[in-house]
Order: sequence, then structure tokens, then C-alpha cells
Amino acid sequence: MKTATLIAAGLLAATVAGPALAQDYTPKAKGTWLVTARVSDVAPSESGSIRTSAGVDTGLDVEVSDYVVPTLGFTYFFTDNIAVEGILGTSKHEVSAKGAGGTIRVLDTWVVPPVVTVQYHFNPKGRISPYVGAGVNAMIFYGGKDRNGFDVDLDNGFGYALQAGVDIAVKGDWSVNLDAKKVFFETDADINNGALKSSVALDPWVISAGVTRRF
Repeated sequence: MKTATLIAAGLLAATVAGPALAQDYTPKAKGTWLVTARVSDVAPSESGSIRTSAGVDTGLDVEVSDYVVPTLGFTYFFTDNIAVEGILGTSKHEVSAKGAGGTIRVLDTWVVPPVVTVQYHFNPKGRISPYVGAGVNAMIFYGGKDRNGFDVDLDNGFGYALQAGVDIAVKGDWSVNLDAKKVFFETDADINNGALKSSVALDPWVISAGVTRRF
């Protein structure tokens, strides 16, 4: 629902900007910088079972909440078509153990998930310019608060990301941006000093809508 709302908001912004689309705009080009302010839904597609230190399956699975957060992207064009983007933001997630008997919250944690992608932009001189990208990401957990008597440690690490999006030029240096990233990342969770363990594939979708200024 949050993702659908973001996409709808982006499309609405493009529609509202419709009367301005007859105006001149600044195309993408070599040497161009883009600064994009987005609202992003960070939605983990987590999978991971919780096991004892001896490797016995407890019947519990890891569940991670999603989070809507502002993010900031910086893009530089090395050619008219090829660019590199870095995004910054931080999100907060609830980590729970889910089983047949119900769900119990075990940790609240913040994460900084910077992503850097190399992009190829189609139709860079056009008003509507889609793009695809691929790159790397890091996951840095901080500010964790254990819940319900659990003691949880999550490993930081690196993963990779795929990306697709579109820029819709509005007027002058301004455009509307819609963007989707799929991040692939796995972390090891150590619970209660190793009594329980889990390897969790977080693999979040990051779905965004925003506004871009070209420099």
C-alpha cells in the first residue's frame, strides 16, 4: 500500500506539472549533476529461519517491517548516457520472530543503506528519459534497542543492487523522478549470545518518488 501510494504521488506530480511540459527544459548531458530529493519506501523481502546453536530449527522465522523515509540522490554524468548515482538515507525497522504461536518483537534498529549504481540513461535529450542501473550497497546497523528480553546482534556488510527508473522533465532544470531499486543483502543475526542464530536475506525493495534539480 505504501509503495502504491508513492507511485501514485509521483504520477500525480507529473500530471499536475502537465501544463509546464510545453516549456523549455534542460536535457541530461555529459558533465551534468542531478540532485534528487525522494520519499522512499524501504520494504524488506526477508527470508530466514531461526536455529539453535546446534543447528536445530526452532520453527520461527524472521520478520522485518518496512519504513518510509526521505532520501537524497546525487548523480553525475560521465557521458550523455552513462552516469553514477549515490543515495543517502536512514531507515528504522522492527525485527520480529514469527511462528505458529504468533509474532514477538525482538529488536528495533536503524540502518544506513548507502547505494552506488552505474546507470545507463535512454533518451537523455528527451523530456521522458528512462534508465537502468546496477551497483553495490552497504548495510550499517546502529541504534538498536532489544525488545522482550532478547539480545540481538546484526552483522554489517555489503551487497549489490539493481535499479530502474524514469526522469520526466518539467521546466528548466526541474524534473519528476520515479525510481525502483532491488537490494540484495544477507546478514547474520546472533541472538542471546549465540543461543539462537539466523542468516537473514533482507533483500529490500526501495520504491521512490521525488523531484530532481539539474546543475
